[in-house]
Amino acid sequence: MAEQTHVLFVEDDDVIREATQLALERDGFVVTAMPDGLSGLEAFRTDRPDIALLDVMVPGLDGVSLCRRIRDESTVPVIMLSARADSIDVVLGLEAGADDYVTKPFDGAVLVARIRAVLRRFGHASGPRSAAESEGGSSVPAGGVLSFGDGDGVLEIDTVGMEVRRGGTPVALTPTEMRLLLEFSSAPGTVLSRDKLLERVWDYGWGGDTRVVDVHVQRLRTKVGQDRIETVRGFGYKLKG
Repeated sequence: MAEQTHVLFVEDDDVIREATQLALERDGFVVTAMPDGLSGLEAFRTDRPDIALLDVMVPGLDGVSLCRRIRDESTVPVIMLSARADSIDVVLGLEAGADDYVTKPFDGAVLVARIRAVLRRFGHASGPRSAAESEGGSSVPAGGVLSFGDGDGVLEIDTVGMEVRRGGTPVALTPTEMRLLLEFSSAPGTVLSRDKLLERVWDYGWGGDTRVVDVHVQRLRTKVGQDRIETVRGFGYKLKG
C-alpha cells in the first residue's frame, strides 16, 4: 500500500476545520488539524507533514507569519487559504513563501485537486522529467549543467542534481521556484506568458490568478539576479541568455 500523504491543516473555524478534515480523510489523506498558528507550528515541527494548508487569519500566530516560520525551516509545500480573492493577504502569503492559495469558501473537490497538483509539481522538482512528460507540454531540460551570463554573476543550473549557483555561490530555491527557473531555462530568450507558466509550473488546466506567477518571479529574481528575468510588458517573462 502506498504511503499516505500527511496534511497539516491550520484553521480556527471549528466547522470548517472539522468538515475539511473529514473531506480530506475520505480522499485518503492523513490530517493533523490545529486551531491556531502556534499549535500549528508545534505540529509542523513534531509531525513533519508532506504539505501544509494555512488559513491566513488564525489567532496566536497568523497564517502568513506561520508560513514564514515554516519556510525558514523547510521547503515543504504550503497552500494558503484566504476568505477574499482580492485581499492583500493573498500576496503577503505568496511573498512569505506559499506555493499556491485557495479562496474560501471552497469546494472540497477543488481543494483536493489543488493539493494533488502541488504534490505532483513537487515530485517533478526532485528530478528531470521523462521524455513522455516533456512531450505533455513542458520542455524542461533533460540533464546537464546550464550556464547563463558570465563573470561573477554567471548563473549555473544543474538539472540533474537540482542545484543552482550564482557566481559560484549556492542558491537555495523552493521546489516551485526551481520548477519556474527550469521552465525559463528550457527556452532562454523566449517569452513565456503568465497563463503558460500557470499551466506548466502550477499544473492549472484552467485560468488562474496570475499574481501567483508575478510574486514567484519577483522572489526568484531576488535569488538569481534582478536583471536575469526580463518582463516583456503585456506578454510575460523571459530569461536572458
